[in-house]
Amino acid sequence: MFNLKKFLDEKADQYNNIQFIEKDPISVPHLFSGKQDREIMGFFAAILAWGQRKTIISKCHELADRLGNEPFRFVMEHSEKDLKLLLGFRHRTFNDTDLMYFVDFFRRHYQKYESLETAFLCDGGFKNVEESLIYFEHNFFNHPHAPARTHKHVATPARNSACKRLNMFLRWMVRKDDKGVDFGLWEKIPPHALICPIDLHVDRTARQLGLIKRKQTDWKTALELTHVLREMDADDPVRYDFALFGLSVENKL
Repeated sequence: MFNLKKFLDEKADQYNNIQFIEKDPISVPHLFSGKQDREIMGFFAAILAWGQRKTIISKCHELADRLGNEPFRFVMEHSEKDLKLLLGFRHRTFNDTDLMYFVDFFRRHYQKYESLETAFLCDGGFKNVEESLIYFEHNFFNHPHAPARTHKHVATPARNSACKRLNMFLRWMVRKDDKGVDFGLWEKIPPHALICPIDLHVDRTARQLGLIKRKQTDWKTALELTHVLREMDADDPVRYDFALFGLSVENKL
């Protein structure tokens, strides 16, 4: 474990730097300076993180253009005519119906709260990420006009999903360091409580290194991996997301 920790520490430091940003979906919220703009575009970038990174980033740029490159202003001030600018947007199975509901959710939320972090806080407080994600998904769709088709785009531990996209979004918003990649915008969710996002790259590397024993990849697997990572760094376990992801992408294992 000591040698593995040393190896992953080195790789986390190697990949957790500003050079990482350009080819990753996190580059999308980095285009903006406002907190709400970063939250909105960060959320979209995470939800759309499906497929090749180049395509994901391209579709996010298209979406930003449709939002006038002022996502928060669009969300809060759009008219019915403005919504027509969103028609025809599509990435994989995410389409304009889903997009318009997301925009509507953001508008309703920001009319009451200053930050999207509040949407992940049960009764205004934080207990653990599992409860936060279940709470978020429930409230996200707690509206009479929520499209049934949109449910597949917002995962929840209640369905035993690994919740890769949402865990990645939380990492972006919560982690704080001096590397310039993650934003560290939120204060109430502590970095030590985060759950490691498991995509195909992280899953592959973690299994090759013996960090995962479960055959399937689900919420319990995400907890299993994070438990091992906390043994290496109790304060910031998901920093190893950079190492596990980077090793697989660059075939360096």
